[in-house]
Amino acid sequence: MAQAYMTESGNGGSESEPSGTRLRRRLTVLRKDPGIWRRGWVLAGIAVLISLVMIFHAELPNDVGNLGSLTETFLPWLGLAVPLLLAGAVYRRSATALLAILLTAAVWANLFGGLVSDKSGSGGNLVVATHNVDADNPDPRGTAESVARSGADVLALTELKGSAVPVYEKTLAAVYRYHSVEGTVGLWSKYPLSGSAPVDIRMGWTRAMRATVTTPHGEVAAFVAHLPSVRVKLNAGFTANQRDDSAGALGAALAAEPLKRVILLGDLNGTMNDRALSEVTSQMRSTQGAAGDGFGFSWPAQFPMARIDQIMVRGIRPDASWTLPRTGSDHLPVAARVTVKP
Repeated sequence: MAQAYMTESGNGGSESEPSGTRLRRRLTVLRKDPGIWRRGWVLAGIAVLISLVMIFHAELPNDVGNLGSLTETFLPWLGLAVPLLLAGAVYRRSATALLAILLTAAVWANLFGGLVSDKSGSGGNLVVATHNVDADNPDPRGTAESVARSGADVLALTELKGSAVPVYEKTLAAVYRYHSVEGTVGLWSKYPLSGSAPVDIRMGWTRAMRATVTTPHGEVAAFVAHLPSVRVKLNAGFTANQRDDSAGALGAALAAEPLKRVILLGDLNGTMNDRALSEVTSQMRSTQGAAGDGFGFSWPAQFPMARIDQIMVRGIRPDASWTLPRTGSDHLPVAARVTVKP
């Protein structure tokens, strides 16, 4: 009769020992380890610093390279530090680092956890969409056909190249009976448009407009805007001064709007977290934040990292928000379903 032997494992238990017993044995060893609280202070310090940045991001100065706005643009991505730091804490067997990392995870969940879940509802009587079509888009016809299939009742297009406008007009004519183009932005609608006019956002040329859409549920003021681009430069930081000035002008136009129901569509070249857009975001409600499914990042299209294309409402209830399939542009189109109450 063969004799069975048990070999000793490297952790002081036997290979045949139940996994639960082995885990308890390891935890006992860790509790008795005098260095468990002394190791990992660098990891803990990094975790605490990230937590402080997320909590007090509004206090970061914009005087040097618009550091505050740059951080706020990519603020949700700070959450990626949690699994990386956690792996380091496990490797170092550091309880100090683990507690600090749990704090970072809690802060991130408090700020952005609500965006991860699907908040979309089933209501809505108006579908709207917006798309920065990219002036260098190699396939404007295909882009127009793609966004037309979105089912949007009202469609805003920005960064329209003059030579491509006839292509968009011809391709979208079968779906949208009404449209208006002002400078490099345009609005297409299944419902009548009136009062179309440029909106001065201090650019020197027209990159914003306003029109009244007469929906079956009442008149809606529709603003289309493409705020100036921003750049990240090693010697200058986040160059966004022109964008910030234009945001202020757009905010003033929205504040002066007499209609109670307002929709803002377009490329704001900034996220809802960016303080520089506060004159706009303080008086409008983001459809993505209120009724989106996930973060809804829209740029860059090949690997979206930020939601800079926005659909915002006032006096209108947001019911759902989502991104649309990629086109020939470097942005993803975004759409929303809203309720316009009579």
